[in-house]
Amino acid sequence: EEQFVESGGGWVQPGGSLRLSCAASGFTFSTYDINWVRQAPGKGPEWVSNIDSDGRNTYYADSVKGRFTVSRDNAKNTLYLQMNSLKPEDTALYYCARVIWAHKTAGLYEYDFRGQGTQVTVSS
Repeated sequence: EEQFVESGGGWVQPGGSLRLSCAASGFTFSTYDINWVRQAPGKGPEWVSNIDSDGRNTYYADSVKGRFTVSRDNAKNTLYLQMNSLKPEDTALYYCARVIWAHKTAGLYEYDFRGQGTQVTVSS
């Protein structure tokens, strides 16, 4: 069974940091681009980051550029998101999703499955 399991979320004060992890299983992780996507209460999904299959190239939404860093360890089938300088507007459910189509410069992606997500709450 193809699966993503996210972890590392929690509550943090504005300006703080968190590191999210996404453990993949049931498919050949190293052959796919993987995205982080977030969804805040009452809002639609928002693409956060993309990393290509070998980790050489990354893309970020303007809202997180310069604050978030995506990486992957293909030997461990794991994706990471280092989040620094967190803001209240970063509060959301964060999940990873497997990319099946991409227009990276436009920030457009299609996915065929996703994880359940991990909640990030930024507040004082």
